Amino acid sequence: MERSKESAVWRFFTLASPTSPTALCNICKRQVSRGGDNVTRYNTTNLIRHLQKHHAKEHAEFVQLTNSKGKSTTKQATLADTLLRQEKLPTNSIRAQKITARVMEFIVLGLQPLNIVENVGFRRLMDYLEPRYIVPSRKYVSETALPELYSKVRKQISGELKCAKVLSFTTDIWTSDVSPMSLLSLTVHWLNPTCEHRSAMLGAKNFRGSHTSDAIATALTTMIDEWEIPFDKVHVMLSDNAANMKKAMGSMKVCNLGCFAHTLQLIVNEGLLSQRSLNDALTKCRQIIGHFKHSQLSYSRLHDIQIEMQMQPKRLQQDIKTRWNSTYYMMQSLLEQKRALSAYVADHDLPATLTSLQWALLERAMIVLAPFEELTRKVSSSTASAADVIPAVTVLKRILGKESDCDSGIKTMKTTLLQAVNNRFSAVEDEPLYALATLLDPRYKDRYFTGADFAKKAKDALIKELEEEELRSTTSDATDEAEPPEKVPHVEAAATTLAPPPAAAAPSSKSSFMQEFEQILVECEEPGAASTSSIAVQVQTYYSEKTVPASDDPYQYWGVNRQRFPALAAVATKYLCAPCTSVESERLFSTVSNIMDEKRNRLTADRVEMLAFLSKNLLQGLE
Repeated sequence: MERSKESAVWRFFTLASPTSPTALCNICKRQVSRGGDNVTRYNTTNLIRHLQKHHAKEHAEFVQLTNSKGKSTTKQATLADTLLRQEKLPTNSIRAQKITARVMEFIVLGLQPLNIVENVGFRRLMDYLEPRYIVPSRKYVSETALPELYSKVRKQISGELKCAKVLSFTTDIWTSDVSPMSLLSLTVHWLNPTCEHRSAMLGAKNFRGSHTSDAIATALTTMIDEWEIPFDKVHVMLSDNAANMKKAMGSMKVCNLGCFAHTLQLIVNEGLLSQRSLNDALTKCRQIIGHFKHSQLSYSRLHDIQIEMQMQPKRLQQDIKTRWNSTYYMMQSLLEQKRALSAYVADHDLPATLTSLQWALLERAMIVLAPFEELTRKVSSSTASAADVIPAVTVLKRILGKESDCDSGIKTMKTTLLQAVNNRFSAVEDEPLYALATLLDPRYKDRYFTGADFAKKAKDALIKELEEEELRSTTSDATDEAEPPEKVPHVEAAATTLAPPPAAAAPSSKSSFMQEFEQILVECEEPGAASTSSIAVQVQTYYSEKTVPASDDPYQYWGVNRQRFPALAAVATKYLCAPCTSVESERLFSTVSNIMDEKRNRLTADRVEMLAFLSKNLLQGLE
């Protein structure tokens, strides 16, 4: 009888069962007889001959594994080895700790419930992957593993914050729909010593009681103190435009700016409400979409029509009052399905129908609102900064100030939008944070100020800030003083300063917003006057170089050029870390709403904060 599992031949064959009369060749997938007329007479001779005849390479490998006496060199596992493989891993072993760490990552990054470790399917999966691993209990995960991971990541973030010279913050308040809980968030943004943009969630504390300005100020101050952040590091704090938030920032004596995206929301709402005919069309749009939302039969019929017309099946999108761009996407989804809706109306009833004039009105309204939609996406980026505000306002004013053949029927809306932009952003160029951030962004510099007086005022403020920064550096006896810029080769910056932006007049598929954006650069490129002081030389050299393309990363620019312009880079680290919206706090609350749903509405505020903290920070290069 063969000694089946001692022979090296079984590396190349597979048995369907221990008593199977044939073996499957893993190479050619043939069934090869094992010889003999019963299980006691099975052997491996036929299998070896099959390898020799049909698979010379594998046969040679088999021979190498076989000793001179023809016996396999593969040793049978000893009883001790077998018992060791069946023995469970100690919970303090390196292997067990690494698996537990990955389980915790799976839970916090996937927003999984903590009791998933008690799920039968999860336990069967872990038993298959590593039979020796003891899956921890829910109590261990929630009371030991989660706090330990939270403390570890918190410590690492704290270390980075201590190295940062300046910090900017965003904050917001969220109230749960499934639990009597309100959370006050705090996120931080900064540039590290190599000018890389960094951000992290610091907290989402339970905020009970009335949301007064004093209560907000007290809670935020406590959160900042818990992280041992000195207030002289707080550069700016972004929040929504609510009166209680603004008053709270005043009580804390910190610089406060309103969310740029929220202001855009108010501007577009003013424009939409001003055009009676457009409002009537939007009301019909909502009725049409509501009809399909509440009738699966109607949606099925529309879906069939889309397929018959060889259109991409899409669902119509309902708008949300607090998100103006959702109204834009609602109009877009209806216009895309105009043909399908017309075919649907021919055979079925709708609560409202759009006339040909109203369809044309929607198309023209989308053309006017397209720059606002593009800008909303741009400023909602995680890397958008305060430098984006002045250029965005300048471009919007130019676009809305131009007359077009498409203005018919929406002139009132366009005029109202322009007035709202002028009113709500009337002082934007007087705000030092916006002005200096714009100057220090290599994509913009001084090209987007609407008047020479504003540009001069901003440049004077920058010189003053540079002189103060130089004084601070001198008195602090900094050990990492940069070399004079004239001693540093200019080669490093070539990649980011050679290519001028493309001419806006060239025909392209760019949006009207980007074409207007680049046209301003072409009009404003001009050299400045010479100067002799070290700071002035840096500033003049910086201004005289062409702006980098709009698609380039301004943080990367300063990472490359911080030795050429050491004083400018130090100030850029301060002003470019400031965001222009509080979107990061809103994204945080989207995560919180996924953690705390109807099935998990009894989570404590501390537990929710830990899960949200790890979900936002664990993969930010901080672990």
